[in-house]
Amino acid sequence: MKTELILVGRTADPHFQAGISDYAGRILHYMPFNITVIPELKNTKNLSEEQQKTAEGELILKQVQPSDTLVLLDEHGREFRSVEFARWLTQKQNTARRLVFAIGGPYGFSEAVYLRANEKISLSKMTFSHQMVRLIFAEQLYRACTIIRGEPYHHE
Repeated sequence: MKTELILVGRTADPHFQAGISDYAGRILHYMPFNITVIPELKNTKNLSEEQQKTAEGELILKQVQPSDTLVLLDEHGREFRSVEFARWLTQKQNTARRLVFAIGGPYGFSEAVYLRANEKISLSKMTFSHQMVRLIFAEQLYRACTIIRGEPYHHE
C-alpha cells in the first residue's frame, strides 16, 4: 500500500521540517511514503475564509485519485491510542491501494473535501499549530509502523 501525506503550505520552521524529514525517511523502511506540499495561495487578503478553503480544496482534490482512501486530519475526527491507530493502519494496508492523509490550511477543509473524504482522524482534543500537527502525525505514523512490526520503539 502506498501512503501519501498532503500538506497545504510549506513547513516554515526548520526544526519541524527536520523532524518531519527524519520520520518520513524512517517510514520509508516500512512502506512507500510520499509527502506532497500544495503551495500556499497568493493574495489571500482578498479572499474570504470560505473562498480560501474552496481554492485549497480544489488543489487537494487534484492530488486524490478516485480509488484512493482519503483520511483528513481534523479536530472532529476519530481519536486513537497509538496501538489502536496501528491496528487501524493494518486494516487499511489490507484494503486500500493508496492511503492519502491530508492536513488542511489555516481554516480547515472545504465542503468538497469533506464530501470526498472516507474518514477523519484527530490527533488530540487539544489544538496544535498546523506546523506541529505535521510533525506529530509523522511520528505517530512511524510509531504505528514499529508497533505493527513488534519493534521496541513503542512501550506499553
